[in-house]
Amino acid sequence: MLIPKRCARFAEYRNKSLELFASKGFGQVGMRELAASLGLSAGSLYHHYPSKQHLLFDLIEEFYDELIAALGRVEQKIRAKQNKLQPLIQMHLTLHHEMPSHFRLAERDLGCLNEEQQQHVRYLREQYERRLLLILGSPAGLSESRSLAAVGVIANLLKSAPSWLVHYDLNEQERDELLQSFLAGAVSQLQAG
Repeated sequence: MLIPKRCARFAEYRNKSLELFASKGFGQVGMRELAASLGLSAGSLYHHYPSKQHLLFDLIEEFYDELIAALGRVEQKIRAKQNKLQPLIQMHLTLHHEMPSHFRLAERDLGCLNEEQQQHVRYLREQYERRLLLILGSPAGLSESRSLAAVGVIANLLKSAPSWLVHYDLNEQERDELLQSFLAGAVSQLQAG
């Protein structure tokens, strides 16, 4: 079965459904509650989405599409720069500020998707990680599988780091500087092999 294209009214439904899923958790939101929050009847929502899984899939797919596109924009900017890590970290921090609920859903609720949807998300994640590896470069002497494993860890650090400091009384600049320092050290260590 092919993954269906995103609903034409997805942009209209995105923010409210994203907020609801992120605050309550995907499993705690019923189709009727979701429809009501979108100003639709359950029947109307079923017309656009056969299940709430399909809407969650669209949100997670949108997240990876934006993550991959952002990597492409960073790659264009840093081709000639020696230090590629700082702009890459800053891009992830900026994207996390812009799409915090997407990050949460992509990590927390991925298991709520059906197997075909999860497989597609795994494919998108692999595309993201391979592009990340191209930008960072493979550490000398590491096998391809070990390089991919290292970049997988780096990707997880980049995606999860902003949530590490949310409970501390820091302004945005202090939080970003601290995260950049942590991430730069961790990524450098992982790249060293």
